[in-house]
Amino acid sequence: MKKLYLFFSFLIFPTLIFSQETAYEYQVDIPYRAETENCNRCQLDIYYPTNETDYPTIVWFHGGGLRAGDKELPEDLRNQGMAVVSPNYSFFPDVNAPIYIEDAAAAVAWVFENIEKFGGDPSKIFLSGHSAGGYLASMVGLDKSYLNEHGIDANQIAGLISFSGHTITHFTVREERGIPGQQAVIDEYAPLYHVRADAPPLLLITGDRELELLGRYEENAYMMRMMKVIGHTDTRIMELDGYGHGMVEPAIPLLINEVRKILGTSD
Repeated sequence: MKKLYLFFSFLIFPTLIFSQETAYEYQVDIPYRAETENCNRCQLDIYYPTNETDYPTIVWFHGGGLRAGDKELPEDLRNQGMAVVSPNYSFFPDVNAPIYIEDAAAAVAWVFENIEKFGGDPSKIFLSGHSAGGYLASMVGLDKSYLNEHGIDANQIAGLISFSGHTITHFTVREERGIPGQQAVIDEYAPLYHVRADAPPLLLITGDRELELLGRYEENAYMMRMMKVIGHTDTRIMELDGYGHGMVEPAIPLLINEVRKILGTSD
């Protein structure tokens, strides 16, 4: 009888050990700026593994032209062994540039300062987002001044993955100045203005150039070229044929693969 018990124990316990699934928790509306800073949208949500440690984190900024939208957790980013942090940020016309960029930087700084408390690894923080969110991710990751305000070197970011984000000055920033959307501007509010050889790895993903918003593929292609010219060794662009500006769903697997490639955990 004892031998039979040991036999079944051998069958059962390895199953319990090796089939344990990662569990997740979802906390919402966490303030990331002090109340004295007068930002009523400065809250974030965090989705994270509860029975894993040292996992990567994706900071995901929503789109909406810097004037609309809400923090979100894309369905396909769930259950990937990663944390996802989704911040809200201030909107035009309530604020003008660079307030929404400063909000985004404050949210990223919160992640650097707090992710270890949730079990994550602060050396594995990636910035991403769609449209205006991709723009914010690129601005915070390339213009080092925004994170410097929080005592953080932007080169600590593990990777930047922009979904159809402006690389020229955002059209809302141009609207604030009375400049039409068809008139391109590249100044301190353009990721292109901040190309540098020592930046984190950069992946630029856009929809089909014939279906995208005006010039969005081409400006990202120019960003890629200028990063290469300046000496950056890990900038790439991917164009999703057949998809327009709303190309988030088919691009999510590319984001996940990029995180795993950079960390050396891809299959």
